[in-house]
Amino acid sequence: MEQNDLIEEVKETKPDEDLGWEDVQNELEEAKRSTAENEASAVKFEKIKKSDPNGSSLDLDFILDIPITVTVELGRGKMLIGKLLQLGQGSVVELTKLAGEPMDVFANNRLIAKGEVIVINEKFGVRLTDVISTAERINKLK
Repeated sequence: MEQNDLIEEVKETKPDEDLGWEDVQNELEEAKRSTAENEASAVKFEKIKKSDPNGSSLDLDFILDIPITVTVELGRGKMLIGKLLQLGQGSVVELTKLAGEPMDVFANNRLIAKGEVIVINEKFGVRLTDVISTAERINKLK
């Protein structure tokens, strides 16, 4: 390999916070070119479209029909198995939350919001009062 080839391979790398959308697209295009040169047939990928003119969100319509389990937790309680076996119709189970306290709303067992109970057309629902920010949810994943 010649010295010029080595110089071209050594590139300046930017810190992650300085990377932009164009940098990602350029890197993907470059990877596709080098892969296509080394392989008999290369896979072609469509570019991800921007749905917001400001470029802040991506077109993620392909994930909209993925099922997610939503759970609303009124509270929790602990009891001995003997007490559990004695429960019957009309029994009251004491929970950790107080009346009127916000309930936790989970999506696939991850806390996403807090809310309050409402009744609409004789069915229970939850009015969201506080949605957990994306940054907080990402921090909990770590």
